[in-house]
Amino acid sequence: MKKIIIAIAGVFVVILTGFYFGTGRNASHPTYKTPQESDPYVRFDMEAYDTIRANYWASTSEAALADHFQLSLQKAIGSPVVPLLPSEDRAGTASMIASVMKNATSSEARKEIAVNTLIVALYNLPPIGHGELLSAAQETALRQNVSNVNPSNDLYQNLGLSKGASASDVTRAYDEKSKALANATSSEAKAELKQIAYAKQVLANPDTKDLYDAAGIEPTVASKIMGRTLYISMSKIAPTTFIEFGRKVLAASTTPGLDSMVLDLRGNLGGALDFAGEFVGLFIGPNQYAYDLFHQGNYVPQRTTTALFPELARYKEIAILTDGMTQSTAEVTTAAMKRLRLAHSVGTPSRGWGTVENTFPLETTVDPAQKFSLLLVHSLTLRDDNQPIEGSGVMPDIDIRNPNWKGKLGQYFSSESLISAIKAAESATPLRN
Repeated sequence: MKKIIIAIAGVFVVILTGFYFGTGRNASHPTYKTPQESDPYVRFDMEAYDTIRANYWASTSEAALADHFQLSLQKAIGSPVVPLLPSEDRAGTASMIASVMKNATSSEARKEIAVNTLIVALYNLPPIGHGELLSAAQETALRQNVSNVNPSNDLYQNLGLSKGASASDVTRAYDEKSKALANATSSEAKAELKQIAYAKQVLANPDTKDLYDAAGIEPTVASKIMGRTLYISMSKIAPTTFIEFGRKVLAASTTPGLDSMVLDLRGNLGGALDFAGEFVGLFIGPNQYAYDLFHQGNYVPQRTTTALFPELARYKEIAILTDGMTQSTAEVTTAAMKRLRLAHSVGTPSRGWGTVENTFPLETTVDPAQKFSLLLVHSLTLRDDNQPIEGSGVMPDIDIRNPNWKGKLGQYFSSESLISAIKAAESATPLRN
């Protein structure tokens, strides 16, 4: 496993809580791993040290992590003088941090050292720039992004309605606003017209309205019929994407003659990793091998978690469209479908954002008004050829950068409808709601 630099946009967030110091019979006199950790500012950094060592995707020795914290502390205090590391292990790290804390002139200064040390240490763990120290507010924003929830955009409010207004109220409000804006020529008016048209599209459709009403999640799946081919586009992977996909397949079940599918993942931002196992399960059933994760030297098999979806049996050939902005869970899903010979991919290599990142709350506090969590790369995701996704992405079976790519479609697909749909889709932007 030579390649170790990895990244992700779509984030799989799991909360794991770990107390790293023991508490004796008298809770007011805890026992710490080192005497220096009676200082909460030292303990804050050492709890992070332990969390990294236990959960970071790569196996890390005490010596390597001690050196990493030494450089991070040097950067945090802005001193060219490297703080003394008495021994290249955990105890030496705690002693080094404590020696710097003793020279701090105030609690605020000690807090700044402790926090900045972790910011630097997490940022510089490979892949550089993907580890973070998160405040509670930042973690909430991260979760909302993963769930496709945008609290700053209220679709009902855009139409001048209260949350939960009926579909007929939505249509009426849209008609009134669109008429008022119809003759406006300003860029602001045109933007508002586009905004209310989208709000109506989501809220006048019972399927997308109930998902938005339940969780504030906007639709991520669009579909259309192209001959004998069902075209489905996913813009990202949200908690509702799995349900949306199922509804699109069910809606198409009354259309006779459909026998192939295009799954358009171009521009897909990714999302929760659970989706990959759930999605593959629809095609092969539960508790089947889906893909591997790589964690601290081990390949960890992931299995499907959902029942077989009989309505998919009619789709004998499936094409997945990818591009340079197909990322994270969308890449894992593509690789799994290819590996299991459930689909062939067409397009360009995916983005190559291939980590699983988890959040790990820190129990130690350095500010009574604020809690922190580590955002840490926990696992690497792998391609269908068992190489890391990061840096290279998932390779398409048919690369459209090849001038003769259209001529190669017949080598992978026999359905003329599917071949025609692929050509048409590749010449257009992905369908969106």
